[in-house]
Amino acid sequence: MAFLRFFLPVLLAALAIVSPSEAKKQHRHGIHKLDGVDVSHEVVHQTTGAKLPPVNTTYYFDQLIDHDDPSLGTFKQRYWFNYQYYQPGGPVILMNAGEGDASPAVPYLLADLGIPGVLAKEFNGVAVLLEHRFFGLSSPYPDLSVKSYRVHTIQQAIDDHEYFVKNVKLAMPGGDQLSPDKAPWILMGGSYPGALTSFTMQNKPGLFYAGWASSAVVQAIADYWRYFEPIIEYMPQNCSTDMQAVIAYVDDTVASGDTSKIQALKENFGLGGMVHNDDFASHITDEFIGHWQESGMIMGNGAFQEFCDVLETDDNGKPAGPQGLGLQHALSAWGAYSRVDVNASESPYLDRKELSCNLHEIACFGTYNPQSPNYTNTTVPNDTRSWQWMVCSAFGFWQNGAPEGKPSIVSRMIDNAYYQRTCQLYFPEAFSSPPVNLLTALDVNKQYGGWNVTTERLIFVNGRRDPWREATVAADGSTSKGWDLQPHLLEDGYHCNDLLVEESENPVTKAAQEQAIGYLRTWLADWKPSA
Repeated sequence: MAFLRFFLPVLLAALAIVSPSEAKKQHRHGIHKLDGVDVSHEVVHQTTGAKLPPVNTTYYFDQLIDHDDPSLGTFKQRYWFNYQYYQPGGPVILMNAGEGDASPAVPYLLADLGIPGVLAKEFNGVAVLLEHRFFGLSSPYPDLSVKSYRVHTIQQAIDDHEYFVKNVKLAMPGGDQLSPDKAPWILMGGSYPGALTSFTMQNKPGLFYAGWASSAVVQAIADYWRYFEPIIEYMPQNCSTDMQAVIAYVDDTVASGDTSKIQALKENFGLGGMVHNDDFASHITDEFIGHWQESGMIMGNGAFQEFCDVLETDDNGKPAGPQGLGLQHALSAWGAYSRVDVNASESPYLDRKELSCNLHEIACFGTYNPQSPNYTNTTVPNDTRSWQWMVCSAFGFWQNGAPEGKPSIVSRMIDNAYYQRTCQLYFPEAFSSPPVNLLTALDVNKQYGGWNVTTERLIFVNGRRDPWREATVAADGSTSKGWDLQPHLLEDGYHCNDLLVEESENPVTKAAQEQAIGYLRTWLADWKPSA
């Protein structure tokens, strides 16, 4: 089943434990989650030496359920903060965790791990992490029905920012004196939260003094086949050539209508029991290709690197030359690799366990069963479902096969209709017939600026190798090139890696980080309270 490779890739630990088909839908654009880092210890204030609560201490803010109708009451929105570097007059750095449980992102609040912590230390500020509505345990309603999702919109999330910064009282000395008129607030986030940073500052001018938008997917695009362009551009040429050859063969074989050849092809990949051809074509690339956005080939990332090594090593163990090893070898090697995924108890593609599906059940990978718990489960939490709502109702970002005449490393059977059907399976009450989303994506761009954002004191940082690059201001089609009050910084990395301290080992990434901090230093020197 084709999945949306979105926010929340894994760096130090697995993603949430989900079924294989859920995992395919869950690969969002998002910050790396630092699940493996212990932040349960006390921290010490750098000036007073006072012992402070651990940064993973959870706090709850009474957030409005519906900003258009405050009479509906409030819900408990989770947040975390670290004030070990704070001095009176320092800024508040607010990071939205985006489309998932926010708790694994808490380490970003520490200066040796995440840029929010770095900024807090650099400017004597306090770093705050906010959980997005309908993700993690911050749900306005006890179920995730279409009725509940009426208040699951970009605008409600933007309004959450405003209500939070104007009303939160942080449990720290002076924590009730940090409203935006008394202290400068800096909003930041990566991927969708990066876009939300841009959207918020465009929609609420003056609320945040400055912003840092990492890999911000500001331009909603329904048919997002360009997701794969940076991958093709930067992956090994031989692997790309052979992948394209296999995908073309798959599409041609299915198009031929020869049932015996189609069945033989499916069995080559260990998927002989898969009924629907588009699900089959989608699955053979799903489980490894989304890993590119985590760190691609540079860090020896397991799934993608392993796949190319398998594809480009001949039967004698000799690596291929620049032109690859050709269709027949690639088809055989790819098939063997896929069969391990389907048949082994532990998949080389997935480092997560299954709940609702067994990896041996080919039905797990299908998108035609409306009774599947993947589509019907409305219990809280269910981050996959909540993100799918935003994709179907606002963004699109469907990672389709490329148009004819363009190189494609995924099947052209994967198109808008394929994803529209999935939206209908998840939310039949809302999307009973196509088209689901095409015009809505254009509405998002019109409402919040997209590539044409005019906000000042907003820093965009993007990576050349990021598959989300073409939805950011760094896209070839972007109409805005930035200026001194809206810097567009381009580094050599992947998705949201500029938000991690350890990525400063890459001198190009480090230069972008330092340049961004320099802009903030200049701007903060000019800030004055209005209260």
